[in-house]
Amino acid sequence: MTLRVNGVEHTRTVEPRRLLSDFLRHDLRLTGTHVGCEHGVCGACTVLVDGDPMRSCLMFAVSAQEHEITTTEGLGTQDAMGPVQQAFVECHGLQCGFCTPGFVTTITAFIEENPDPTIDEAREAISGNLCRCTGYQNICKAVLRAAEIKREGTEGAMAAEPGEPV
Repeated sequence: MTLRVNGVEHTRTVEPRRLLSDFLRHDLRLTGTHVGCEHGVCGACTVLVDGDPMRSCLMFAVSAQEHEITTTEGLGTQDAMGPVQQAFVECHGLQCGFCTPGFVTTITAFIEENPDPTIDEAREAISGNLCRCTGYQNICKAVLRAAEIKREGTEGAMAAEPGEPV
């Protein structure tokens, strides 16, 4: 099978029952996707499938063919964090970090759909992801900050003259 993950095509032979979470972690060595409950409840394994958050522990790898998969590794680089990653740092939105990749992908999809959320909308957006450390307050702040960072980046890009670097 061939999968496109974080913009790169990967061709591998896999058993039909191999979970996407296991394929990402063990076959591709993308260990940012964490496996918590293995029942789709905790959200730690959330990845983006064609931009939509999905629990990778509930999805067979073969069913991801012909779809664009984005993991937390695909949302930023060591040199340039994505807006959600930056917001988590600025707002102290993580402690142990185990749940963070699932939150990052979930929030990325959410602010794409809702670029100016309220605190209640932010709380609802993350309600499917579990965290045992933070109490969620700083994660909610990070959602709002990520949306703000993303808006600032978009406004800066729109303000640039055609052909001018952003």
